[in-house]
Amino acid sequence: MSDEPQQRSQGWAPREPGTGPRPGPAPAAGPRTGPGAGPGAGPGGPGTEQKPKGKGKGKQRPKRTGLRRLVPTWRMLLGTVLGTALLLTGLFALGYFLVEIPSANAAAIKQSNVFLYADGSQLARDGDVNRENVPLTHISKDAQHATLAAEDRDFYSESAIDPKAMLRAGWNTATGKGRQSGSTITQQYVKNYYLGQEQTVTRKVKEFFISIKLDREKSKDDILEGYLNTSYYGRNAYGIQAAAQAYYGVNAKDLTVGQGAYLAALLNAPSEYDVTAHPENKAVALARWNYVLDGMVKQKWLTRAARDRVAFPEPRQAKGSAGLSGQRGYLVQAVTAYLTSNKILDEDTLTRGGYRITTTLQKPKQDAFVKAVDDQVMDRLDRKNRTVDTYVRAGGVAIDPSSGKVLAMYGGIDYTKQYVNNATRRDYQVGSTFKPFVFASAVQNGSRTEDGRPITPNTVYDGTNQRPVRGWNGGPYAPENEDGESYGDISVRTATDRSVNSVYAQMAVDVGPANVEKTAVALGLPADTPDLTASPSIALGPATASVLDMAEAYATLANHGRHGAYTLVEKITKDGSESVELPAPADTSADRQAVSREAADTTTSMLQSVVDGGTGQAAQNAGRPAAGKTGTAEEDTAAWFAGYTPDLATVVAVMGQDPDTGAHKSLYGALGQARVNGGGYPARIWAQFTRDALEGTEVSDFDLELQSGAEEPDEPDYDTGAPDTTSGQDDGGTDGGQDADGTRDGTGGSAPAPTNGRTPDRDRTEGPAHGRTGGTSGGSSPSATGGTHTGGTATDGGTTGSPGSATGGATTGTTADSGTPTGTTAGTTAGQGPPGGSAPRHQRH
Repeated sequence: MSDEPQQRSQGWAPREPGTGPRPGPAPAAGPRTGPGAGPGAGPGGPGTEQKPKGKGKGKQRPKRTGLRRLVPTWRMLLGTVLGTALLLTGLFALGYFLVEIPSANAAAIKQSNVFLYADGSQLARDGDVNRENVPLTHISKDAQHATLAAEDRDFYSESAIDPKAMLRAGWNTATGKGRQSGSTITQQYVKNYYLGQEQTVTRKVKEFFISIKLDREKSKDDILEGYLNTSYYGRNAYGIQAAAQAYYGVNAKDLTVGQGAYLAALLNAPSEYDVTAHPENKAVALARWNYVLDGMVKQKWLTRAARDRVAFPEPRQAKGSAGLSGQRGYLVQAVTAYLTSNKILDEDTLTRGGYRITTTLQKPKQDAFVKAVDDQVMDRLDRKNRTVDTYVRAGGVAIDPSSGKVLAMYGGIDYTKQYVNNATRRDYQVGSTFKPFVFASAVQNGSRTEDGRPITPNTVYDGTNQRPVRGWNGGPYAPENEDGESYGDISVRTATDRSVNSVYAQMAVDVGPANVEKTAVALGLPADTPDLTASPSIALGPATASVLDMAEAYATLANHGRHGAYTLVEKITKDGSESVELPAPADTSADRQAVSREAADTTTSMLQSVVDGGTGQAAQNAGRPAAGKTGTAEEDTAAWFAGYTPDLATVVAVMGQDPDTGAHKSLYGALGQARVNGGGYPARIWAQFTRDALEGTEVSDFDLELQSGAEEPDEPDYDTGAPDTTSGQDDGGTDGGQDADGTRDGTGGSAPAPTNGRTPDRDRTEGPAHGRTGGTSGGSSPSATGGTHTGGTATDGGTTGSPGSATGGATTGTTADSGTPTGTTAGTTAGQGPPGGSAPRHQRH
């Protein structure tokens, strides 16, 4: 009997070969019959086959294949979630019970940092902590609300921690993104008082548990009081009472809305937002101050009408710690700013102390800088009889061009009397000291004049006063030369010697103002330098870079166009042993060829001419081959000299500032002079410092590689006898034998042409050697022999202008930027000499 019909009726079908389990061995003989017959039938027949099949399906699940094996089942997910929750709960409980609220950390009682000169001798030890704790009831409600608006607006309603902010800060710390905030006031208080400032996961975990415990054991008022008494506000002030006194001379209970908002704004960046120490950051500080006030309005702690009546409360001038008197405070301030701005140490960590910081500053050079400023300026002031003399300030920086190390810095008369560091502030125009960056950019970019001529030192421009620049689409611009002087056709070299605005404004357009800005930044000026804008006026120096910024840029020129970021620190140790890692200069993007050697060296050649016979002749007193440029800010509020030898780059500025209000003041009449210009007192300070700083070292010449066409035209030989120095000074008057721009043996203040390889002694009996390929350009320097000197050969095919005539030393001239001679002038390479007469006395732009 066949069982096939039964198989069909039950839905069974024959298996395909090779699929399913292999059947057992066939019966020995005879067909199988009965209900159990058929392939695979067991005892009991087909009816009993169904149950084993169903039962087998439950025991043997289909295996997960392919990508499905990687997807967890819902049972796995549930188990993982429950397990993780139990683990975290256990860890939280463990952490909560194990982490105790500690005693106040040692950092709550600040240690001192020790600052050392490069030779290991002590420079300074920062002062004791200025701290005075007060109860919350002695802090004005306005100041309390301002702090909450700035740091934690939901303080009274939220828990001790903000999980989202904690996770964000922890992740940023773990991934090396630096210091991140977002903590509640409770967490910040824990960090300030109980823990430290280190950015580690361990510290964050401790902070988390201590904050929770503290929130349960102390009231919100107690925590806010502790926070306000332990926070750092800058000016060495810890706590709001000390800050109220340091910035406004009042007690914390008397702080107004505006004052409280400013102190609250300081918490975000204490030193950076001090508008007295860093006037260039006032816009950023004001933005933060407005943010605080707007937050108070939003939280209904201040009405809109009252908020609109609040005026920014200018903080009073700061007074430095007595232990940081003289230059020490300025140097500590500069080193601290260097460490924090380069993210070597953050401000909170550094202010807790315990560090031993070896600087790059060299004590002999530091002492020489102070002496030069005192000898040339400070000892000559008459503050009793001349009010303007009370405005006189000075700043200076010297850098080793080969290493970028800052070797000396002059910050001001005394840190305890004037808190602002004149070497690092960024609020005075640099004037014509910016002009070399325009020329360097021209060579770097292979620029040409509007009529297609390559720009070299011998290229001729129209120096007519108020000549409109051509090729600029941003509106009419026709800058005025000093005193309205017109020069006609004039070479770039001579225009540099005399700081001719009309020439350099046109050159900036020919090069492209954006290219000029790019070159200035590449040389060392910060990209965010105030008033550094890509327009024709950029050439006249409205930018307000610091003395340190300018020294860095000029050091790059001295180093043949290679820029290395400046450094103030050699070594740091913590608690006497642990070293703090410093960035390797070679590993930084700042160490690069900023401009080509040809561009830098050709600019150096031009600046040598400024010292030889232009506005910077006083720099010859250094007794070294030198290159430099003078500059004067608008309304004579600052006068600059920026220059270098092959071994040392130094920038000096003399500034005018009201000692009470901090307002910029004109220096007209200061030191008894009609005007204070870059070629006068700044150049004299530069010369004395450079001479003394390099005393005992071998005199080296510039090794220059010039652009094609940059060589100076040949000039006839003439006597280089010793010039007779007779009471010259920057306004043509009398000033103790200084000869920057006064009478020089009948030349009207013009220096004799330099002799290659010749180095003068300190009395300048001969012209200084500058290693250039020829004499001064186009007869720009008349003869020093009391006779007549013919102009040099014109390189553009024309004839030279009329010779300058010196008659036995009887002519005394006034100067532009205190150095350019008036009265007698010589021919230029244009084939036409500039008109005679009075040259500009100072550079206003």
